[in-house]
Amino acid sequence: MSEQTASPKDGAGEAVEPSFNIQRIYLKDLSLEQPNAPAILLVQEEPQIQMEIDIAVDPLAEGIFEVALIATLTARVDGKVLFLVEAKQAGIFHFVLIPPEQVDPMLGVTCPTILFPYLRSNVADIVSRAGFQPIHLNEINFHSLYQQRLLQAQGSVGSDGKEAAQESKIILPN
Repeated sequence: MSEQTASPKDGAGEAVEPSFNIQRIYLKDLSLEQPNAPAILLVQEEPQIQMEIDIAVDPLAEGIFEVALIATLTARVDGKVLFLVEAKQAGIFHFVLIPPEQVDPMLGVTCPTILFPYLRSNVADIVSRAGFQPIHLNEINFHSLYQQRLLQAQGSVGSDGKEAAQESKIILPN
């Protein structure tokens, strides 16, 4: 008996295995506003923090997607905005021979999970550079958020079979 193994340069071309690759991770957008400074900086109360997070997916080419994790942090004191941070951490991800039914969960769970530590670091850095104590964002269960979005999408399909417009931002408690 002879053993047959595929070599990368056999007859029809290279044997290609399913793969998932990170092409690039980058900070796409970052802004910080202090609309009520300097008067609000004299208030000695602990700020209330609200965070909204969203995920945007943009196909770039066959099997190549840009995934962006979009966060808005609002810190309020006495009902007034102390600071507002808007950040968009993005990455380019390449899928090769991944079954289509696995791509969507990877875009909604795996890619944001990879991007989140970069987003968290950039938010902590910009907040501390603005003169505040850094905000260390808690871990996010992107699998749970993905499941919530699937349920929302199923609930937003009307009786005529068309999807209703919906707001997809997830608001996380302080």
